[in-house]
Amino acid sequence: MRLARKAVEEYVRNRRKIAPPSNTPKELWKLGASFVTLLKLVGDRTELRGCIGYTAAFQPLVENVISAAIAAATQDPRFPPVRPEELSTIIVEVSVLSPLIPVARENLMEGFMIGRDGLVVRRGLYTGLLLPEVPVEYCWDKETFLSETCMKAGLHPDCWLDEDTEIYRFSARTFRETQPGGDVVERDLRDEYEGRCPPEVMGN
Repeated sequence: MRLARKAVEEYVRNRRKIAPPSNTPKELWKLGASFVTLLKLVGDRTELRGCIGYTAAFQPLVENVISAAIAAATQDPRFPPVRPEELSTIIVEVSVLSPLIPVARENLMEGFMIGRDGLVVRRGLYTGLLLPEVPVEYCWDKETFLSETCMKAGLHPDCWLDEDTEIYRFSARTFRETQPGGDVVERDLRDEYEGRCPPEVMGN
């Protein structure tokens, strides 16, 4: 988390990509995949300011987090690059991803869990991904989660019903600053889902 914030601040202010520090724990040199999400404080709420990441563990996690953090701040096509004057309002969130696991079509609804899993939908050249925290924040049921992932891929909302559509799940450990540059907490997404969403939603 600290590395992700430092990477964002150094690049936004000085256009310099930081190197992994000499005291980086050896565990972070293992291959890993991550997403970095930037949230902007607007009054008493937050707005998405950028989110970029990788599903394949093709480089050491420490380097992956640095790359994802800079990309979230400067390359998300939905937003202009983060400006230096915005940094004091930015909350950083890092999700460290597991490998993708295929979800069997004959057991689709039982094959993933909201609050534990994110989803990837693939068909041909189209791919869509939603992190585990997204359905929790919107109190989606499973069918809505599948449909929204299809739309993220640029496909029809019912694409998950098509046998040519591949569906994968993945878990993640998600960490977030409590305030810009503040303490870091690990989110318990299942607990958040059960605490904020109506029982009739969670039952679907």
